[in-house]
Amino acid sequence: MGRGLRVLELVKAGGWPMIPLLLLSVLALTLIVERAWTLRRVTVLPPTLGKEVRAWAGTGKLDPAHIETLRKTSPLGELLAAALDVRNRPRDQIRERIEDVGRHLVHKMERYLNTLGTIAAAGPLLGLFGTVVGMIQMFLGILDHGIGDVNQLAGGIGKALVCTAAGMIVAIPALIAHRWFRGRIAEYIVAMEHEAIQLMDTIEARPPVGAVRAQNAA
Repeated sequence: MGRGLRVLELVKAGGWPMIPLLLLSVLALTLIVERAWTLRRVTVLPPTLGKEVRAWAGTGKLDPAHIETLRKTSPLGELLAAALDVRNRPRDQIRERIEDVGRHLVHKMERYLNTLGTIAAAGPLLGLFGTVVGMIQMFLGILDHGIGDVNQLAGGIGKALVCTAAGMIVAIPALIAHRWFRGRIAEYIVAMEHEAIQLMDTIEARPPVGAVRAQNAA
């Protein structure tokens, strides 16, 4: 209880510049939780999906409804479905489709990361601004009433620095989360490209439909 009151006193000591810092901290926490939930590996890269799709594509029985269902399962499913949509085209065209869909998926996975990066950059600046405002107010008070008690002066400087500390507290977790999510997305993209290439190899190794029918007729 005592610590909570002390934190509240520090927030009040920071003055009105603490309001945008508090709002940024709430927004940053919300974005971090949302991205952490959305970018779970099991959600983006279901463990057995690539193997299942390759086995399914190897049979040559590719139902359009099944492809559409695959597209809705996950980002990996969307990428593999895009490759299956153009499976009868040359390999270069299949690769181009995969790259186009991959760029779209990167954009979706990086959603809100620019905002998180902005918070990481703006937090210290807002904290510094609050400190400057506090110092200006303190020196204006000195001009009006004199230095007075040295301890009181030191306390005023300490209160002014509260905003700087608050800005760093907001910015550091936001910066760490931003870098971590970027690295995680890059890792996902490499894994998804690997799965797509394996699917392309499976499609190319599959015998033509006409050959399969002729073999069955024989």
